[in-house]
Amino acid sequence: MHEYDEAVLTCFLKNQLKLLPERVAGNIDEAEAFLEECMAVVVDSIDEVWEYFDEEGIDLEGQEKEEIVDAPEVFDIGDGRYLIVES
Repeated sequence: MHEYDEAVLTCFLKNQLKLLPERVAGNIDEAEAFLEECMAVVVDSIDEVWEYFDEEGIDLEGQEKEEIVDAPEVFDIGDGRYLIVES
């Protein structure tokens, strides 16, 4: 089971439409349940976002590390960490 702190959950609540066509969570509890169901991960840096996508076999050729954070499934938590949600 994953644990997501308030900053992560708030970030997802505010920005979920970046990834999804409609809201899936209206409060912190719903956000946590959705992230757990998706097995979303929190990483500590852009480098770790890059490593995650590389390990998942996603083609990163021609992309810069700074561009990867613009992917719809990557959420900048605002404290140096990133939430990765694969829906």
